[in-house]
Amino acid sequence: MPAWALRLFLGAALLPLLATAKLKPEQAASLPPPAAKTVRFQEDIRPILESACVKCHGRGKAKGGFSIETRELLLKGGDSGAAVTTGQSVDSLLIELVSGIDPANAMPRKGSKLTPAQVGLLRAWIDQGLPWDDGISFAKQPARNLSPRAAELPPIRTSEHPVDRFIDAYDAAHSIARVEGAGDRVFARRVSFDLLGVPMPRARMDEFLKDAAPDKRTRLVDQLLKDQQGYAAHWFSFWNDLLRNDYKGTGYIDSGRKQISTWLHSALVTNMPYDQFVRELIHPSPATEGYTKGIVWRGVVNASVTPPMQAAQNISQVFMGVNLKCASCHDSFINDWSLADSYGLASVYADEPLELVECDKPTGKKAVARFLYPQLGVLPSDAPRTNRTERLAEILTSRGNGRLTRTVVNRLWGRLMGRALVEPVDDMDQDAWYPELLDWLAEDLASHGYDLKRTLRWIVTSRAYQRPAVDLGERRAADFVFRGPGIRSLSAEQFRDALGALTGVWHSDAAADFDLATGGDPVVEKYASIPSGARWIWSTPGAQESAPPGEAFFRKTFTLESIPDRATVVALADDAYTLFINGAQLITGKDLERASFGDLRPHLKKGQNLFAVQASNAAPKEKDKSKDKESAKAADAPKNRAGLFVFARLESGEGSMEIFTDASWQCVTNNPADWKQPDFGASRWVPAAEVAPWNESPWPGKVLATRALSLAAMHGQIRESLVASDTLTSALGRPPREQVVTVRASTITTLQALELANGETLARLLKEGAQKWIASKPANPEALARDLYVKAFSRTPNDAELGVAKEMLGTVMDEPRVEDFLWAIAMQPEFQLIY
Repeated sequence: MPAWALRLFLGAALLPLLATAKLKPEQAASLPPPAAKTVRFQEDIRPILESACVKCHGRGKAKGGFSIETRELLLKGGDSGAAVTTGQSVDSLLIELVSGIDPANAMPRKGSKLTPAQVGLLRAWIDQGLPWDDGISFAKQPARNLSPRAAELPPIRTSEHPVDRFIDAYDAAHSIARVEGAGDRVFARRVSFDLLGVPMPRARMDEFLKDAAPDKRTRLVDQLLKDQQGYAAHWFSFWNDLLRNDYKGTGYIDSGRKQISTWLHSALVTNMPYDQFVRELIHPSPATEGYTKGIVWRGVVNASVTPPMQAAQNISQVFMGVNLKCASCHDSFINDWSLADSYGLASVYADEPLELVECDKPTGKKAVARFLYPQLGVLPSDAPRTNRTERLAEILTSRGNGRLTRTVVNRLWGRLMGRALVEPVDDMDQDAWYPELLDWLAEDLASHGYDLKRTLRWIVTSRAYQRPAVDLGERRAADFVFRGPGIRSLSAEQFRDALGALTGVWHSDAAADFDLATGGDPVVEKYASIPSGARWIWSTPGAQESAPPGEAFFRKTFTLESIPDRATVVALADDAYTLFINGAQLITGKDLERASFGDLRPHLKKGQNLFAVQASNAAPKEKDKSKDKESAKAADAPKNRAGLFVFARLESGEGSMEIFTDASWQCVTNNPADWKQPDFGASRWVPAAEVAPWNESPWPGKVLATRALSLAAMHGQIRESLVASDTLTSALGRPPREQVVTVRASTITTLQALELANGETLARLLKEGAQKWIASKPANPEALARDLYVKAFSRTPNDAELGVAKEMLGTVMDEPRVEDFLWAIAMQPEFQLIY
């Protein structure tokens, strides 16, 4: 017999003997004495077993063949023999192990050891005959929140609104008096941030406040939800956090990670039905495969972070509210999920059968593809991968899976209210504080085309959402009672966009890799169209092939009878340009890296207006000298092309005006001193030369210009969600998205305080903002203060605030004073919080 077999045989033979061996007298004497009381199972014993034993010996687990799910199984014992001897605790193996007489075999192996008092209670329980209350079991419980359930609406008390019918019943059950709603201004600011992520523009706010109709709040919500691009820009961050989608960071450099930005933005713009949204992610196409691909980490990694396992973890967490992180390494100690469950789901995305690896040690067992809840459907283990992903998508989005809809409506409620119906949001096996409301919202979503905007509308049009905001205190307090939405901090993206609205300083381009970024929106595509008559121009004909290095100056005048509602300009140049409107510098660009766009409207005036562009063509790089004269002769000479393209669209209710570069633009090359002024000497200028259609080679005008116009049409300004994180937003809690992030931390950190007090990014923003406000030439300090208060707080300052503002700004407003005042505004709780 091999040595290993002999050891195995002897070990198995000796275990029963060891289990029944009595303690030595001195060991027995060292045991904590039995508790001197009549033990009650529910109050005294159950909490001990729940905290110390169930993780390994209950809820479907039986380490060492030992289970405590029922009294009968407890008495049965395990691989080591009987665990307890009724009436004789001193002879019970259970007491020997939990008392820690042998430190090497003390139980529980992980976590806190039992106290002498707890051991005494267990001894008394055994000595008193192991009393066990009827109906108590430590077996695995049926899954909560899994099967669909149509909740019945409570009777109408004060409102017909479905959400309020539930909350009215809840208030009555909790003796909560009726709460009057927040004021119009507070509601409008709150709902604008919650649905679109930005403060409400002054014109819309004024219109809303003047409206006396009783349904004006509902109509305002409908107007906000119709803003496809604003909605997409705001909720882009929410889904980027959930789907681990970002623009830079681990994996992107070496193709170990792939963006899904174009698809995700399009899905949000078009309000893709949620079941389709999930299907396209789970059964991926090239546009969505980045989600389940995960991150291919460099070097040697733990078996629990391979791409198939990442897919299992992310899918279960995001769409089912199930945490498989612990169960990806071993049977979980925090819930009932096993290693086999995790590998079963991971097998869907594996190219070959997976071997179960426990704590990085191969087990020799092969995983079998299966869904977390087999009662919802069976996965084909032997089918090709694409068939497995297709079947998984079917199971996840089936009407029988009530967990999918409950999980997402729970996330939306938590996002808008500050605390979800089920907490934590990634543990949907917990009970909701109002199960019927959760069930109704989930079933309503499934019954109406999986329209997430409909769910958002139900929540924000309810009086429950419109109550005054309250301090929620501890998020997961067991005694939580709903009294209204919580006071919430602006997210990093909301704070940066609010600064953009306050200062006028926005990002110049999106970092995300969008294909035109229209999302199929016909309004955007129409706005991004450019007339066929647009041309690239330069000072000399043939510049599309070659032009001498140097500067060229271009200008175009146009007349306006009124200021348009929206006006955008886009420009490109080979090699560089600076564009002015009515003498004010607006945008710059070089090297055809991207097309910049700018908002013309603040600089336009009635009557004559002037575009002026200073463009330059750099000298070609000197060719490498070659000793081989024949090779040098054969090499193509570098082409020093030059060109300028400008397109502007001005829109108003009466129609639109389009201005683009062509032969009607004027040009000069001798740097005239008055070239940016309206009263220039026209005799010195000549028509520009048209050198190429705007959308043809040799320049990528069609791609770059159309993309820039699309971004301008989508947002007017480039929102924070569309660019990579910087030091400011990172400090404010924007995650690197290497892991799924479902809830961001709401507590302020030392890093945040330092960044807000002395951060370089914020200082630059405020400095540029001060420059813009000074350039706008406010009438006086009071007028500037009023404008800034409206942009920051959606209200005018009171007398005391106005006095402080005038003192800070001084009689002669300069850049440092305005910069300091902007900082003071941005630091106000009213600016940083959603009330």
